[in-house]
Amino acid sequence: MMNDVSLVQVIISVVLFFVMFFGIGFLLNMLLRMTWLMAIVYPVVVVFIIDEVSFLDYIFKPGSAFPELMDRFQALHLVDIVILSGGFGGAVVAGFVMIALRKAGYRMF
Repeated sequence: MMNDVSLVQVIISVVLFFVMFFGIGFLLNMLLRMTWLMAIVYPVVVVFIIDEVSFLDYIFKPGSAFPELMDRFQALHLVDIVILSGGFGGAVVAGFVMIALRKAGYRMF
């Protein structure tokens, strides 16, 4: 199977992940008033995106689940890392936007 990804697909994917996780982070910050929650939870989301192991396997079969997770991390291509980094960037920018909005006097944020 060929994993050819065009530059347009990469750009659209990075923007999509950025906007998606910015929005999720912004909404979580508004609802829970925890500025960096999405940036902290994002690595767990990445594990769920990358891994094909059930969540319960990490509890009941950690000896096989964690090595498989490490294999999946090592098998990531540069394109995948760039796209996932775009999502993390969106989560971090959402935190900074919330801080700026709070300093500007918006009480609901």
